[in-house]
Amino acid sequence: MTTKQKSTLAFFRRSSTSAFTLVELLLVLVILGILAGIALPKFSGTSQRSRIVAAQTQVSAFKTALDAYDVDMGGYPRGKNGLVDLLQRPRDAQNWHGPYLQSDCIPKDPWNFDYIYECPGRHNPDSFDILSVGPDGRSGTEDDICNWTIRR
Repeated sequence: MTTKQKSTLAFFRRSSTSAFTLVELLLVLVILGILAGIALPKFSGTSQRSRIVAAQTQVSAFKTALDAYDVDMGGYPRGKNGLVDLLQRPRDAQNWHGPYLQSDCIPKDPWNFDYIYECPGRHNPDSFDILSVGPDGRSGTEDDICNWTIRR
């Protein structure tokens, strides 16, 4: 038997007889659990903040598109079509120069809810209201993202 074969056998013998104890494994699991408990909330907070910023950006993009529509058509889209008029020419449109959004469909908010559009708006009676219901999915709560200032 060569020296290389002896060292290989010694390695396998050593590794098969030495193993981690249950206490050592549990200690490692506890440490990993503590690290996960510290790290995960920080990442989820960042994710939530980025979703809020994405919804604010989308509301701003809708406002820009709706203002361009207003310049071309002399008013904001009304009725049940609402935001769809930004993508598809309304039947009675003479000066429509759309589409006013760079997408094939009206996007959903980052929580997969539809944006709520009203014209004339309750909060902006001379123009429109546009709203994301936010993470809780309910309109009229503190986490709503909208194009008006919420006073509580």
